[in-house]
Amino acid sequence: MEKSLFYFQLAFFMLQYVVTSSAIKIETDIATDQFALLSLKSQIIADPFQLLAKSWSQDTSVCNWIGVTCGSTHHRVTSLNISNMGLTGTIPQYFGNLTFLVSLDLTSNSFYGNLPQEMAHLRRLEFVRLSYNNFSGEVPSWFGFLTKLQVLTLTNNSFTGLVPSSLSNISNLATLDLAFNALEGKIPKDIGNLKNLRVLNLESNDLTGYVPLSFSNATKLETLILSKNFLHGSIPNGIGDLHNLNWLGMEGNQLTGSIPFSIFNISTLESIGFTENSLSGNLPTDLCDLLPILKGLHLSSNKLQGHMPPSLSGCYELQILSLSDNEFDGPIHSEIGKLTNLQILYLGSNRFTGEIPQEIGDLVNLVMIGMEKNQLTGSIPKSMFNITSLKLLSLEKNNLTGSLPREIGNLTMLQDLLLGGNKLTGMQKLKVSKSLLY
Repeated sequence: MEKSLFYFQLAFFMLQYVVTSSAIKIETDIATDQFALLSLKSQIIADPFQLLAKSWSQDTSVCNWIGVTCGSTHHRVTSLNISNMGLTGTIPQYFGNLTFLVSLDLTSNSFYGNLPQEMAHLRRLEFVRLSYNNFSGEVPSWFGFLTKLQVLTLTNNSFTGLVPSSLSNISNLATLDLAFNALEGKIPKDIGNLKNLRVLNLESNDLTGYVPLSFSNATKLETLILSKNFLHGSIPNGIGDLHNLNWLGMEGNQLTGSIPFSIFNISTLESIGFTENSLSGNLPTDLCDLLPILKGLHLSSNKLQGHMPPSLSGCYELQILSLSDNEFDGPIHSEIGKLTNLQILYLGSNRFTGEIPQEIGDLVNLVMIGMEKNQLTGSIPKSMFNITSLKLLSLEKNNLTGSLPREIGNLTMLQDLLLGGNKLTGMQKLKVSKSLLY
């Protein structure tokens, strides 16, 4: 009996030791996370809404602090979301001790300085959102060691240097947004090999070199934005193989050559943007046959030529058609009247000839019409003055004739009326400020 009691007591003490040890370990882990977050709080020099000042107190559990979420299994901090709090400060090195962190969101604050090297220890991170802050220095190459990352957004900061080639190692990466920084150098050629990449945004940096051929391998891409950089060379034909694209933007670069016709076969596209490059060649005659949901076609300020494709009427969801400042010629087809969702129509500074089709009046949702600096003849269609939503009408520097109908008074929303440089009569009778006519 005494022997049994002895073993029972021994088992009890061993169990008590295990429980106590586990409790100490959990408490220590929580203390580690708490210290890391208090260290962050100590680096905050502006907390205008006193959110951290009031909530992040040692008197309450760290798991109850504002913006903090703990996991139910390990009782560790797994998520930190302190976005849109107006905070100003830096990230301390102890932040790297939040080793169970899965999601980090500091968006829309005023954090500044470099990201500490110790953050490379956060190997569980899947979501990192640091956009709209003032972070500086180079984009850390150690991001490439965070192999579980799915989302990395660093938009609107002050990062400099190169786009790290190590980012190409993050096979799970679905969103990479580095737009509106000061990054330079070439786009790493292997980024296109990220099989799970859905969003790549490198807009408004100082990137140079060619558009990588490897982009054709990123077949899950839905958004590809490379606008406002210094990229040159031609658009890779392989871009036409990205059959899931819905947003394609390469505006404001130095691209040359023709637009691959295969791009106009991507039926998921909602916006195509190649404005402000040096692209040449014709548009395909069947341009809109396979673009049923296209809403924006932005091709202005290039060297494109040829006639306006009659198939444009097939893009019946089109809201913006921008073909100005090119070398297009021939007539403006009457089929354009079928684009009843059109809000902006820019055809200026080309070589269009013939009359403005009466069907233009069917575009009752138009807000802006620009047809200036062409070789248009005939009179202005009366139907155009039934588009009561118009705010801008620019027809200057053509060869238009005839008189202005009294229906022009229907344009009650009009802010800019540009008709100078034609052979129109009756303009002196207009009850419109003369400054609007030229």
